Order: sequence, then structure tokens, then C-alpha cells
Amino acid sequence: MDYDLLIRSATVLTPEGDRRLDIGVGDGEIAALAPQLGGSAREELDAHGLHVLPGGIDAHVHCDEPGRTEWEGFATATAALATGGMTAFADMPLNSTPATVDVEAFERKVLAAAASSRLDFALWGGLVPGNLDELEGMHERGAIGFKAFMSETGMADFRPADDATLLEGMRRAAALDALVAVHAENDALVSAGRARAEAAGQRDVHSYLGSRPPVVELEAIGRAITFAADTGCRLHIVHVSTAEGIALVQRARAEGVDVSWETATHFLALTEDDVVRLGTVAKCAPVMRDEANRQRLWELVGGDERAIVASDHSPCPPELKQTEDFYAAWGGINGCQSTLNVLLEGVGSGRLGLAAASAAVSANVATRLRLRRKGTIAVGQDADLSVVDLEQTWTLGADELCYRHRMSALVGRPMRGAVRRVLARGHTVIADGQLVEGVRGTLLRPRADA
Repeated sequence: MDYDLLIRSATVLTPEGDRRLDIGVGDGEIAALAPQLGGSAREELDAHGLHVLPGGIDAHVHCDEPGRTEWEGFATATAALATGGMTAFADMPLNSTPATVDVEAFERKVLAAAASSRLDFALWGGLVPGNLDELEGMHERGAIGFKAFMSETGMADFRPADDATLLEGMRRAAALDALVAVHAENDALVSAGRARAEAAGQRDVHSYLGSRPPVVELEAIGRAITFAADTGCRLHIVHVSTAEGIALVQRARAEGVDVSWETATHFLALTEDDVVRLGTVAKCAPVMRDEANRQRLWELVGGDERAIVASDHSPCPPELKQTEDFYAAWGGINGCQSTLNVLLEGVGSGRLGLAAASAAVSANVATRLRLRRKGTIAVGQDADLSVVDLEQTWTLGADELCYRHRMSALVGRPMRGAVRRVLARGHTVIADGQLVEGVRGTLLRPRADA
């Protein structure tokens, strides 16, 4: 048999575990998997001593395009994603202009992504006050689901969903069998915490961290779960910062609610002490917690067979971080290039196994987002593959970053797993650790049979 590419002598992470295999790639898919494959190929890659992992899927990225390409853009964001071993991603509906809250804006974003995204992409639509009649149209055009905020967004054209909007939006999403993702923080409690700080003239890092205690997240998660149980909606809680929040999701799931969770790369890598040390570059919401919570998050990622880890990559120009006023600084972290490396560092330090680390950014994401042909290495699946040297370790430097603005709270953190080659639907995006130009992705639509 003739192949486009033969990967020889790799340690391949399959659904059945690590196996020494050859991989035959043809017409954008995995055509064969076996030891010592016969046949010829236009190119052969000797992967002896390397691992081949399913290409990562980042479920939570803000690419800021169209409208804010001076912040990021699909070209630079996907360069970073691919450099970090990712082969697909889901872009969030806010931070672009216009926000993706109606059919017209959704179609504009599809065109922007198709023009410059190096990887396959899924798009979240927004769930905001006043746009309930737009949900069905966005769903028909391929929206992966609908994102709602339960607290202030910082964006004038993407307002938080009040309870009536969220409940009715979930009801309509349930009728469409669509996923709803929520940023779960209690807006009234966040506002009260900020008001107390401002009244006391306190706008520093300690004040900001103190204004968003765990109860802010836990109350909102519980409320969202109650709404999902009432409506039958498929619910996803994004960037959960607390182990207790994940426990709420797990209990609800055990009781029959269709709810999932993700935690963020930075919650696994950093604590509140790091935020104090680093300053506004590490500002986000929800906030980092203490070391005991961080360790518990690692245990949950390793122990929950449906765990998802996403970057919540939320970039901005440097000047929006250059202030000592923590409340005024932009609340987002650049991280989509480092998610796999952070997880592999966890593997190397014994916090979790390789299969669990990989599933949290591949198979589990593909299953929850209903991305057919993604997330696993098997014959007939898209050839989305990351060839990785698991033994290589280093400290992340700013000069490595592919973002439009080379800043990240993860600079200086230990990393593991150098990405040597990345294939996205059989096309080489990274070769010998370097970006290959000319590859473009396509819109991924959720499939109920995925």
C-alpha cells in the first residue's frame, strides 16, 4: 500500500494503551496501524524513541478575531497551539468584534478563521440577554455550543446572562441538543467584594484575590447545575478553579445531570502566591487558589475519566497589563502553547499517567464537543498526531512564545515533552519543532453520533 507518510517505530498512545507501531497516513486520515508496516510512502519519519500522541484539542481559546487582531488573531494563536502539540481548538464568542452572538457575526468569524487558522476550528456562539432567537441559527451553521457568563465580562457587547436568560437559553439549547458552557461566578458576590475593596481604597493583588473567594464559584456552579437539571440541558462548566467545584459537578453527574467540567492550564501550574509574585500578568477570573487546591486539581485530572484541561487563552496588548491597579488590568492569561507541556510535566513528576494527561486534551474533549474523527489514534480517524520527545525538559522562555505578544504567566515554569512534529488531518504543521506555512483548517461541526 502507498501512503503519504509512514511514521516508523513510534511508541503510539492508542485507546488500548502504549504500543510500538508504525502509522500509515493517507488522504488526511490514519490508514494503517501495525508493527513494521509494509508498503511505500512519499515520506518516512523515524520516530524511534519518540511518542505519538493524539493531537490535542483546546476547548477554550480566545483568538480575538475578527476585530481585535492587534490583540491576537487566528494566525498567531494557531501557531502557538500547533507549537504546543494541538491540532484543533474551539474559539470563544467574546473578545472579537463583533461578539459572536448572532448569525451574521458567526458567519463573519467562520470566514476569518478559514482564511488564517492553521488548524481545524470549532466556534462557540454566545448566550446573552436579547439573543435567544439567534441560538437556533448559529446551531444550524455549526456552533459547537453556547457560552454564557454568570458574572461581568468586561465586554460591552457581550453582557452576562441574568438568571431568566440563562434558564430560557438552556431550555432552547436542550431542544436543539446543544451544549451550554458557563463561566460560573456569582456576579452579586463579585461586585460586593470589589465595592468593599474600593471603599477601603484597596486595589492591589491581595484585594483582588480576596474579592473572589471559592464561594463565588461554588454558588454559581450549583445554580447552573440546578438550571441544567430542570431543562435537561447539556452543561459544561469552564475553567473550574476549585476542587470543591469539580466535586459538585461529579455529584450532579452521578445523579443523572448531563454536566462536565474543565480546569485551566494555569490553575495546574500556578497558585495565589505566584499571582502575588508575578503581578497582573497572572490576573484571571476565577483566581488562582492555594497549593493544597492545586494538588487536588492534579488528582482530579488524573482520576476523573472525563476530565478536560483547556488553556482559556485570553490575550491582550501588554499595555493592558501594565498597571498596579489589579482591578483595571486585563483579566486573562496567554497559555494555549503550554497546556500539553504542563500536563506532561505532571506526568514526569508522577502526578498522573500519560493516558489521563493525553485524554484530558484529546479524547475527552472530542467526546464532549462531539467532534467526530478526532481525539484518538485509530484507523479511520483524522491524522491529527503529535510526535513528542517525552524525556526533554526545559524552562519556558518568552522567546519561545508564538503569541502576537510574547508574554505569559507561565514563563519560567518547568515544561516537559518537546513537540517534534504535528500533523493536522495529515498535513504537517510543525516539522522538527518549526512551523510550516500554508496549512489551513476547516470548521468542525458537532455530530450527535460522534
